[in-house]
Amino acid sequence: MNKTELIKKVAAENELTQKQAAAVVNSVLNNIMDSLAAHDPVAILGFGTFSCKHRDARQGRNPANGKTINIAASNTPVFKAAKVFKDKVNKH
Repeated sequence: MNKTELIKKVAAENELTQKQAAAVVNSVLNNIMDSLAAHDPVAILGFGTFSCKHRDARQGRNPANGKTINIAASNTPVFKAAKVFKDKVNKH
């Protein structure tokens, strides 16, 4: 399922126009991204927790030529599924 399909499904299940559903879906996603950008985890009961993991700067190798390169420090978004989510996925 992609974002467009998700919007169509949300619209159908909640008797909304696709424009209204798109606004809701985009708002939820933008709020999650804004919270993670501020290093605040987002916990959704029964779904899971979004958080950021810091990766320190390190050295790596360019696979094309084998030269050593510096990889900058970064923050990576992480999702940990809730037990209910895992159980539903593994049920089938």
